[in-house]
Amino acid sequence: MKTSEYAAVAAVHSVDPERWWTEFSAVIDRIAPRFARYEPLRHAAELIAGMVSGLDRKNCWTIAEHRGNATPDGLQHLLSRAKWDAEAVRDDLRDYVVDAFGDPGAILVVDETGDVKKGVATVGVQRQYTGTAGRIENAQVAVYLTYAAPRGHALIDRALYLPRCWAEDPHRCEDAGIPETRRGFATKPTLAAALISRAVQAQVPASWVAGDEVYGADPRLRAAVSRIYSDSGVVIRMCGGRRTIDWRSCAGVSPDRTATRMVGRRIPSRPAS
Repeated sequence: MKTSEYAAVAAVHSVDPERWWTEFSAVIDRIAPRFARYEPLRHAAELIAGMVSGLDRKNCWTIAEHRGNATPDGLQHLLSRAKWDAEAVRDDLRDYVVDAFGDPGAILVVDETGDVKKGVATVGVQRQYTGTAGRIENAQVAVYLTYAAPRGHALIDRALYLPRCWAEDPHRCEDAGIPETRRGFATKPTLAAALISRAVQAQVPASWVAGDEVYGADPRLRAAVSRIYSDSGVVIRMCGGRRTIDWRSCAGVSPDRTATRMVGRRIPSRPAS
């Protein structure tokens, strides 16, 4: 009998453990300069290892226990108080993904997800729709950018959605520790456009921008994509209307041979190093 559990076990056994740890160490070495001290870097490595583990629930408590720690204090310190450059780490990981999976026919996929929360203190929390629950819940929502290529896919960027009730309340933002430069209101498609623009500026190679109806049908996002690629000269397609694109079936396919409800331009390829 074929099940997702057996498929996951088969995938684990198909990976060379020694090679996996070599690549994992290479990732940690790549981001190491972004940390002022060794302890936060060590906790970051533990957190990453926990996030890719087989734990059913993944939070600071479960990961700490999985790593043999008595408390989650180290992981919580990393996420709340430790000194490290999160934006630079994001860029390092994006470059690692491009080095591993980079392909001119790849796809940038924009989408959102939410985390159900209790209370009102978590940054950006409010009653709003979240796909995690499939309904309106008290939740925190973020927009993500995925790089999908024939050889693999991974998240390469993110932006937290800050609702108007937060953006227009400076005292609440101050209490939550939100920097003044991050307090402005932006719609989710606007956040998506910023993520795409950042990928273009980093010369991430791709031929498509895809998203569900919420993003693909947004006229301002479609216009923004057109502006972002206005100097590239080659058409890139973006999902629009009520039709969506399965990126797994589009990877490596010429834009002229797939769905037509798309707009935009192609991302320039990263120059050879």
